[in-house]
Parts: sequence; C-alpha cells; structure tokens
Amino acid sequence: MSIAPYLREIGRGKEGARALSREQACDLMSQLLDDKLSDLEKGGFALAMRIKGETAEELAGFMDAVRPRLLPLAAPSTPVLLPSYNGARKLPNLTALLALLLARDGVPVLVHGPLTDPGRVTSAQVFEALGLPPALSPEAAQAQWAAGQPVFMPLAVLHPALDRLLALRRVLGLRNPGHTLAKLLPAVPGGVRVVNHTHPEYSISLSQFLELTQADALLLRGTEGEPVADARRCPALKVFVQGALSDVLSVEAQGGSLAELPDLPSLDPAETAAAIRAMLAGQRPVPAPIDRQRRVLLALRDAARAAADTTCRT
Repeated sequence: MSIAPYLREIGRGKEGARALSREQACDLMSQLLDDKLSDLEKGGFALAMRIKGETAEELAGFMDAVRPRLLPLAAPSTPVLLPSYNGARKLPNLTALLALLLARDGVPVLVHGPLTDPGRVTSAQVFEALGLPPALSPEAAQAQWAAGQPVFMPLAVLHPALDRLLALRRVLGLRNPGHTLAKLLPAVPGGVRVVNHTHPEYSISLSQFLELTQADALLLRGTEGEPVADARRCPALKVFVQGALSDVLSVEAQGGSLAELPDLPSLDPAETAAAIRAMLAGQRPVPAPIDRQRRVLLALRDAARAAADTTCRT
C-alpha cells in the first residue's frame, strides 16, 4: 500500500502541512517498520516529518505501531528505563552511574541504545569498561537483573525494526521520528521512563505525549541528550504520574551561580568507568544533580506503583 496520501498531508511544508490522525500515523509507521515502503517513500517521510515536526497525537499513533514489535521483556519489579542515544561529545557519559546507583537501591534498570556511534562515547562502551557486557536476549537480561546489575540492551536486539529506522540518519543526514520514539520507548511493561530532550521546543510536544498516553515518566533536558542530569547544574525535572504533571515530585531547575565545578573524568570510557567505580565506593562524590535525579526517580517509582494499585482496586 502506498503512503502517498499521508505524504500529501505532511509534506506541504512547515506552514501548510497537516497532522495525521492517530490511526493514520499508526498505519504509516506499521508499513515503515515492516519494511513495506520503497527507499523513496522512506526518504520522503523522513524529510517531511523533519520539516513539519511531530504532534503528540502522531507520536501516540507511531508508538501504537512500535509497541507490538518490541522484544518481550519482563522485569522482576517496576523498572526504570533509560534511553541512551546521544552519547558523550564534550562531557563524560554518566548514564551508567545513574543506572548503577538505582540498581544499588534494588531497582531493575534497563538502558537501551546503540553499541557505538562515530565521534561519541556511548553508554554501551562505558558499561563494557565497567565489566558489564550488553544483554543480547531476554534470558541474559533476567540473569543480570537477578544479580542486581543494570542491563544494557542494544536497540538492534530490543527493536530491530526501529533500529533500521534510526539507521536512515546515516543515509539522509537528518533525524526522523524514530529518534524521538526510541527515547519514548516503553521497553518493559509498567516501567518508569526517563524521557530526555536537547531542544526546549521538544519539552512541549513530549509533555503533551506523556499526558495523552498517561505515562509514568521523568522529563528533563538531558546531558548532551543522554537521560542523566547535568553533573554541573541540575535541570528542571518534570515528573508525570499516569500522565499528570506532579508539582509535588517535580523539581525546578537549579538557579544562581555555581560555587565550584564538580571533579569530572575525561570522555574516555575507561577513565569514566574508573570514576564511576570510585563514586560508588565513596572515594569520589556523586554529583549532586545526579543524586537528586536518583531520589526523584525513586519517588516517582513509588508514586507510579501506588497509582497502579489504586487503579486495580477500583
């Protein structure tokens, strides 16, 4: 089936484009993920959406297509999901630190993303330097959770079709909705998601998506697009419980000038891993913004579980 009718709606430029309905967006994404489109159609879709931008309704429809094609995973208890897709370019990648802190609190953690990314240090590389190889199957993930370890799973294993969609960027040189969907991925049923963005305008559409889909999530401007708070200054932490923004659990962005900069490692995965080990051992301080994010996630997890229990009873 051709997606030409959809392209006519979304391909009219920034001012003339019209949004797809949730059902149309689901149908389009289903065809794309099932590899039923020509290369020309894939390129047309990616370019049109790059110019137009995604609405919350379209994102929900795209996700309706993405979710059934996920690798089935079941965590032993409510997990925290950390999408790691940007990597480190200027600051050390401390996503693994957040994951290990939460795991030490007894929380199952799933980090997902690419194994490598040219010119960037991925979370997978830091996990490898920590002696934590990627989980390549549900059984491997279960074994790591049982051992009290966070799990890193490549997107190519977790969702091969979405991984292929992200690969279009290497051909076109432009991001597409797949990159947003990867950061919103409900990789484990009932999980608490950390959703991060790099540009302020995405905060609005992502907030609308989380509200529309009644998500349990923490939304923040991540460090270089990673799902971890900036170690130098805590960003705003917006907490959603069943889609409702919680003023009680949310945290305002840190203001004022910094008294001192934290002692941070270099970008090198081995040096980052060594610093993380020292922080976990109490030999170096955990950056205050990351510890704050950890505590907020624990509170969100408790709130999400309580809300789910209330819903079940009613």
